[in-house]
Amino acid sequence: MTSPRPTITAFKASPDRGQGLARDMRVRWALEEVGQPYDVRLVTFPEMKAPAHRALHPFGQIPTYEEGDLVLFESGGIVFHIADTHAGLLPDEPKARARAITWMFSALSTVEQSIVELQFVMFAERDKSWHGERQAMVHDRIRARLGELSDRLGDAEWLDGDFSAADLMMASVLLRVRGVGLLGEYPNLAAYVARAEARPAYKRAFAAQLEVFHASQAQGA
Repeated sequence: MTSPRPTITAFKASPDRGQGLARDMRVRWALEEVGQPYDVRLVTFPEMKAPAHRALHPFGQIPTYEEGDLVLFESGGIVFHIADTHAGLLPDEPKARARAITWMFSALSTVEQSIVELQFVMFAERDKSWHGERQAMVHDRIRARLGELSDRLGDAEWLDGDFSAADLMMASVLLRVRGVGLLGEYPNLAAYVARAEARPAYKRAFAAQLEVFHASQAQGA
């Protein structure tokens, strides 16, 4: 039996202004990698906080994922579900599969944590007297993680063998620090992200998300 075509939610007017950083990008990318067609339902910020959307995502965020009577939220959980139910994003060999899943968790918890903190500092605390000092401290924490990741990656193409959902999640996370110049301090990580962006599935997902941004601009959203 053919699985129902999934529907994901995304920002109608993304705050990333077409940079491909909103978390629906990770889900779009995963679906493109496995060749799964999908639909997108765009939501405004007020709609995200309304009861209908909170029934799908209790924290009133995006993305969500609906597949028949299955409803998921959180980009990492959704990408894992896609990878777990379609060929191509997780290795078949059990130990390699376990390592890839470990790297997925690492991207979201160990690496992304400080990056999210930096974004909060930059946009929500910029008017504080101690903003500069706190931002420098967060930069140092991010550099520590990126240095460790850079050492582990070395000159390898991907984190563990072939490209997997682990690389999809890690590259998505690393893209969030390129704009502040930190990624460029680690040439092997910058090249790693560039390889991920060069994948046809990434390009399709990025183009789809960018089209939404352009449409929102045209409508004055």
